[in-house]
Amino acid sequence: MDADDSRAPKGSLRKFLEHLSGAGKAIGVLTSGGDAQGMNAAVRAVVRMGIYVGAKVYFIYEGYQGMVDGGANIAEADWESVSSILQVGGTIIGSARCQAFRTREGRLKAACNLLQRGITNLCVIGGDGSLTGANLFRKEWSGLLEELARNGQIDKEAVQKYAYLNVVGMVGSIDNDFCGTDMTIGTDSALHRIIEVIDAIMTTAQSHQRTFVLEVMGRHCGYLALVSALACGADWVFLPESPPEEGWEEQMCVKLSENRARKKRLNIIIVAEGAIDTQNKPITSEKIKELVVTQLGYDTRVTILGHVQRGGTPSAFDRILASRMGVEAVIALLEATPDTPACVVSLNGNHAVRLPLMECVQMTQDVQKAMDERRFQDAVRLRGRSFAGNLNTYKRLAIKLPDDQIPKTNCNVAVINVGAPAAGMNAAVRSAVRVGIADGHRMLAIYDGFDGFAKGQIKEIGWTDVGGWTGQGGSILGTKRVLPGKYLEEIATQMRAHSINALLIIGGFETCDRIKQSASGTKRRVFIIETMGGYCGYLANMGGLAAGADAAYIFEEPFDIRDLQSNVEHLTEKMKTTIQRGLVLR
Repeated sequence: MDADDSRAPKGSLRKFLEHLSGAGKAIGVLTSGGDAQGMNAAVRAVVRMGIYVGAKVYFIYEGYQGMVDGGANIAEADWESVSSILQVGGTIIGSARCQAFRTREGRLKAACNLLQRGITNLCVIGGDGSLTGANLFRKEWSGLLEELARNGQIDKEAVQKYAYLNVVGMVGSIDNDFCGTDMTIGTDSALHRIIEVIDAIMTTAQSHQRTFVLEVMGRHCGYLALVSALACGADWVFLPESPPEEGWEEQMCVKLSENRARKKRLNIIIVAEGAIDTQNKPITSEKIKELVVTQLGYDTRVTILGHVQRGGTPSAFDRILASRMGVEAVIALLEATPDTPACVVSLNGNHAVRLPLMECVQMTQDVQKAMDERRFQDAVRLRGRSFAGNLNTYKRLAIKLPDDQIPKTNCNVAVINVGAPAAGMNAAVRSAVRVGIADGHRMLAIYDGFDGFAKGQIKEIGWTDVGGWTGQGGSILGTKRVLPGKYLEEIATQMRAHSINALLIIGGFETCDRIKQSASGTKRRVFIIETMGGYCGYLANMGGLAAGADAAYIFEEPFDIRDLQSNVEHLTEKMKTTIQRGLVLR
């Protein structure tokens, strides 16, 4: 049950592809380095986009090792080769560390194996080491061809015909440690795994008044630790890019004891595996546990998440990100000229963009250099605006300044939830309340939406009142689908009575996977899923892309009986193949 098997692109996509042709071209796709959720979605996108434009696409199994070994490790892919892999973690074409490719002799063998199949376009999905290797391979390409000709392994005609190698990279890494992109493939899924573990731990920790120290992956990058700490409201976080100030041991213990004094039953401390102090000495999870037990006597446990962060089903975000990057990678290969430098497809805001590969690699290496030289502010800056912004946000929400250090504004700010409850509402309220208090405002909570506003269900809300709200679903304040129109006079009265100066209003896919699982043992069946969204087709469109649907019908894209007939004919043909299942989103 996989995406639109009708091979021809339609409408605006066909127009977009008119100037691109893959006829006579061969593309090799490989995954290298550590695996990451979403790699299969990227492979699938490269294969299908390549076939769309008329190119041959080859799997290169086991990364660079498969390229060096050749033979059955390089095999042509067809449309069905990548069916039903969108939701699968890891990489179906395998990944391996390859010492041979680090040598010129190994790269010579790899070049020979590619030439046997006419592959002069390479799409590499991996980390900075894998992409750097691909760039070196591209630079040496002409010299490798000349050497192969001298050895009699290829003729002079082949040297001219295959004179240039085009390389495009996509970063597959759960660490999000590559500069130039807002997010790498696999990072969002890894965060899902971490948050799932934290949510599970919270229930047992609260039962026994425990302190948990969680160590998460990331090598020398603290992104996973930082964002998971922000998402779960952790009490303390240790990052390699931003080590704690001198005397952190005492400060942390004071905060934990204050939490216990306020009857908080749970403390969460998150540690990046590469965490260091300001002298570049490691801060380990065991060291933190020993400190808490020795200084405070608290029951403290260490959990090292390890490779569970790499496992499981990729998130919707990773599927969509990898799919979009894969399409852009093929377009970049088709548009490349001999003078085009190797590029990496990155995420900038909500757009897939191409950046010079080696510039991004150099920036990534500069971060490590800054940390080695203890220039930690530079390290945070080089990680990018998103990292710096998350770090600033975490500090503002986690650490409350003493009351005598906060200048009072005499401004009363009220927070209200309206419309249908949505995941994240409580986290938004928590952030608003804590930032407001940090800025010196008096924060008020309005319960049960505009209905409760009119009835005067309003009370002051403090810093500790919103503790633990980030992981709670629904709306703790309560919300109703009630418009304020008929309550305007009562609301105005309440605003005067409570001297409200400002009002903050917060309001308003797993289904596809579950259906695919139930359908995996059935044949000749089409599932139709209706999603929410009113007159906005975002959920159906993105859900279709993430789940690999055959079709998606949305309000913004008009369709008629001819489109329906075309899709029915496509599904009919599909039932004649080995993939006798279909999925339609509305």
